[in-house]
Amino acid sequence: MNDWTGVYGTDRLYLAHIVKDLLENEGIEAVILNQQDSSYKFGDITVMVNEGDKEKALDIIKSAHVE
Repeated sequence: MNDWTGVYGTDRLYLAHIVKDLLENEGIEAVILNQQDSSYKFGDITVMVNEGDKEKALDIIKSAHVE
């Protein structure tokens, strides 16, 4: 995942899926990196995109007003 960068971080998996779907609907390939502990629900969940799509992805997320 050397060419991938995080564009959105959360502790709520459903928000990560919303952002991922939003980006994919705009033609940006996105993956979710879930480093959250499954038992205690703490840790990071990050939506990742290719480095070349970072600025466009950030603009899309910002314009969608995702918390």
